Amino acid sequence: MKTKPKVLVLKADGTNCDEELAFAFKLAGGAPKIVHINDLRTKKEKLKEYNILAIPGGFSYGDDIVSGKILAVELTSFFSEELKKFIERKNTLTIGICNGFQVLVRTGILPFDTIGKMQATLTNNDSGHFECRWINLKIEPNSKCAFFNNETMKQFNNDYISLQVAHGEGKFFADNITINAIEKSNLVVLRYVDAEGKPTQNYPDNPNGSLNAIAGITDNSGRVLGLMPHPERFIFREQHPNWRRSQNLKPQGLPIFENMIKYIRSKKYE
Repeated sequence: MKTKPKVLVLKADGTNCDEELAFAFKLAGGAPKIVHINDLRTKKEKLKEYNILAIPGGFSYGDDIVSGKILAVELTSFFSEELKKFIERKNTLTIGICNGFQVLVRTGILPFDTIGKMQATLTNNDSGHFECRWINLKIEPNSKCAFFNNETMKQFNNDYISLQVAHGEGKFFADNITINAIEKSNLVVLRYVDAEGKPTQNYPDNPNGSLNAIAGITDNSGRVLGLMPHPERFIFREQHPNWRRSQNLKPQGLPIFENMIKYIRSKKYE
């Protein structure tokens, strides 16, 4: 029997997608545990004892100030060295979904691993309101992401995948120099696309107005992924609104978690 990689699903006040995320990792073959950040501060739990760090969606600390800000400050203030050591280990992965993506960007972990210094942001949707809808996404075939790439795309026999978004501050924004550096380094993992599978700035296919249609990015190691869509909400085909009409529909969020577990198992993590 294979040892199950240990997944720390980080929770703070206001987090509300932790149980779904933990369930997705369990279904994929991992051993998830929901850990409140206070248990890390009191040393009841230690990040170094885990293989995967997963930061869920929700509204951490009520998104006071801006989305993900307080949790990001807490992480950089109390856990910067632990985070740095965790990310530098070759046998770990990190994922931040929606609010978790906002946290990773505000800590500086994404896009360039500059903990404590932001290089980009996720700001208010161009629509001016909360967006909750299914959108189409292109997986960039040449991205550095170690576990979500062109091989993943082949599973679906399609030009794009569909996932759900639910956010009010999902617009990825940075200055031109930073955007160009992200593109040049192949850090873009997912882009919003139209019905023809082409990257778009048009609403509602691009639900927030993200520059370059960016929906998810990785870091230079390829072992950190941040994305606005919620893959944990599409781990069963029946979760898609059109599942009855699409006989060959596969759960398109589950492979992210399966590939993360597969990656960890390929490393010496015990």
